[in-house]
Amino acid sequence: MIEVLVGLFLLAGAGFVLVAAIGIVRLPDLLTRMHASTKAGTLGALLVLVGLGLHQGDAPVITKAVATALFLLLTAPIAAHMIGRAHARVMQKLKKTGSAQD
Repeated sequence: MIEVLVGLFLLAGAGFVLVAAIGIVRLPDLLTRMHASTKAGTLGALLVLVGLGLHQGDAPVITKAVATALFLLLTAPIAAHMIGRAHARVMQKLKKTGSAQD
């Protein structure tokens, strides 16, 4: 039974990571690409980590998986915010100089 649950978590995680990768390639602008990569990519990685923790089941692996999950949850939104902020600043400078292409 646990193997089926592990398989479901891994497949769901891989599916979300695939959706994030497709979103990065197919979406039209930076902000929507960034949204796809941070939301779906983080959820996919978390599901894979849950599957790993269930599969291994020992304390050191679970501790590392939880630490990695916390690191992802703390850094992904901050990184996305900083990328969006940098993009906004660059676009603002380009509009001031008149060389921005909308």
